[in-house]
Amino acid sequence: MDIMEYIWAFIIGGGICVIGQILLDTTMLTAPRILVIFVVSGVLLQALNLYQPIVDLAGNGATVPLPGFGYNLAQGAMEGAEKGFLEAITGPLENAAAGIGVAVAFGYIVSMIFTPKSPKR
Repeated sequence: MDIMEYIWAFIIGGGICVIGQILLDTTMLTAPRILVIFVVSGVLLQALNLYQPIVDLAGNGATVPLPGFGYNLAQGAMEGAEKGFLEAITGPLENAAAGIGVAVAFGYIVSMIFTPKSPKR
């Protein structure tokens, strides 16, 4: 692999994280709202065919953050829509199934290892 692939992944992925941190620090938006904004922005950018060039440039730097999840959902819907109505609905789930499955599995494993603590009031 070319070193530039790593550099672009770091710049693009880091830039997405910086945008999130700026939104947290400078607005009254809560973290869940920012997460939704990121996912929806990934869907909209993919619908306008603007996110694919970012993915081609940054690779995992663009697909791992939350806009990449929205991109993945939109890509599955667009590919499924070419096959028919039902595939347009199931396409996003098929595209995102592996990532969601891994997140659930690791979340379960972590919950079995660590004990959550209640916040003190």
